[in-house]
Amino acid sequence: MVKIPTLLAERIAAATDAAFPGSSYEVASLVEAAADTRFGDYQSNLALRLAKAVGKPPREVANAIVTALAIDDLCQTPSIAGPGFINLTVREELIARTAMELGADAQLGASVTSRPTTVVLDYSAPNIAKEMHVGHLRSTIIGDCLARVLGFLGHDVIRQNHVGDWGTQFGMLIEYLVDTGAADQPELGVKDLDGFYQAAKREFDANEDFKLRARNRVVALQSGDPRSLELWRRLVEESKRHFRAVYARLGVLLEDRDIRPESFFNPRLAEVIGDLALLGLARESEGATCVFPDGFKRKDGEPLPMIVRKADGAFLYATTDLAALRYRVTELHADRIAYVVGEPQAQHFAMLFAVARMAGWLTDAVRAEHVSFGSVLGPDRKPFKTRAGGTIKLVDLLTEAVERARAPSTSGRAGATPVT
Repeated sequence: MVKIPTLLAERIAAATDAAFPGSSYEVASLVEAAADTRFGDYQSNLALRLAKAVGKPPREVANAIVTALAIDDLCQTPSIAGPGFINLTVREELIARTAMELGADAQLGASVTSRPTTVVLDYSAPNIAKEMHVGHLRSTIIGDCLARVLGFLGHDVIRQNHVGDWGTQFGMLIEYLVDTGAADQPELGVKDLDGFYQAAKREFDANEDFKLRARNRVVALQSGDPRSLELWRRLVEESKRHFRAVYARLGVLLEDRDIRPESFFNPRLAEVIGDLALLGLARESEGATCVFPDGFKRKDGEPLPMIVRKADGAFLYATTDLAALRYRVTELHADRIAYVVGEPQAQHFAMLFAVARMAGWLTDAVRAEHVSFGSVLGPDRKPFKTRAGGTIKLVDLLTEAVERARAPSTSGRAGATPVT
């Protein structure tokens, strides 16, 4: 299928050869999308480029080309603007015919890449034991769009759903479930877990004894305590069931096999710290183990550290992200890694990439990028605090969207009900 810009360029080339025989130009650069669509769909600045060579003013050159231009079957009557731009408005019949041809083509006119790459896409990333909320919508949808487009173009896309399923919050939640007897319930729905989490957080903040027991529960979980592991697995399975339902409703590609949770990388974290130390990159600062990448400063001008292990020996998100990045390069053999995560994490990812390059895990052969987007704001124009509750549940948002779309409207148009 010949594309419209190619057809237009061929006709302009023929007209130019007729008006100015022997003139020299590149056919591939004859037509481009119009800068201002009020004046047409496409434009050509060939007259401006030819004017000196043919010894005539640009508008005169443009007029000569348009006079020789046989293009009525493709465009409306061409116009000349400014110093000599030729403006072209494509006929609706051609657009309709091209659309029909595109519809009959499995690739919709897009070429499959001749150089396929392995692209690892990190997106969605909800947390275990919490309902997905409105803040997860954009990462999920943007990431899935990228996965579909890149796959459509012939790249090998590896989806990675980096769910949060490890750390202090799980010791806190499991301890609360045991304390209240909820752990003995035959079923724990994700809505129940959301409430339990918020109650556990309040208890954790207010009760020093509970805080100590919650931290001990983390140690028990990480040491393989059977009771702690059994409850943790129940939390994980119930959350995955919830994720599957949301993803199915959204029609996205993510499946259970795409989940690569924080717990997957937990056995690799000590090795990450050890390698950073061997490379001379990790050093102690105020009791914590840190890496200081070049170019990052605190507000007071002092070097800004990436903390990879706290003074009490606990690992952080940064440690897990370093382990995940190294895994994606060395084991998934990524040529490109994209993190579809909100803009507030921009500095974190800039530091992550810098440290990974310092360690040699991220080389010039691998492209790493942060695909960012803004925050969902509350009525106070500040980002929602998910740990405090009050965020809009994604399931509720989708249900209301469907109900409003299907509801009859007084204007006769679907979806005319104002959204508040």
